[in-house]
Amino acid sequence: MDSCIFCKIITKEITAHIIYEDKDSLAFLDIKPHSKGHTVVIPKKHAVTPFDLDEKSFQELLLDVKKTMERLRDVLYPDGFNVGWNQNTAAGQIVPHLHVHIFPRYNGDGGGSMHSIIKNPGKMNVDAVARLFDKKKK
Repeated sequence: MDSCIFCKIITKEITAHIIYEDKDSLAFLDIKPHSKGHTVVIPKKHAVTPFDLDEKSFQELLLDVKKTMERLRDVLYPDGFNVGWNQNTAAGQIVPHLHVHIFPRYNGDGGGSMHSIIKNPGKMNVDAVARLFDKKKK
């Protein structure tokens, strides 16, 4: 995908502040950070969502997220982390290339937990939702 901005970062057509790289993944500082050290980890193989990666590639990506977190921990000494990705436009994905956000967190930074992203459980109670999974066993 030659128009993908993250693919252009991978090929070094666009510069980025790279903090971790191996044969499978690239981690760089977000240019619009939400916290000190806000980092994005991307697979070098173009994929829009995790469903576009084979199991081994996804495992490698998650291992590289851990390695990037270790690097951030050893350089910035955060008090914690929030880690995740936005999948599809309904969840806020803007760049159509899978990217895992790592937000180093610091005591008193004013941020919230993952639970502060959305607070709309829908009209079904938990038991009713669980029954949907029972009906559709693999």
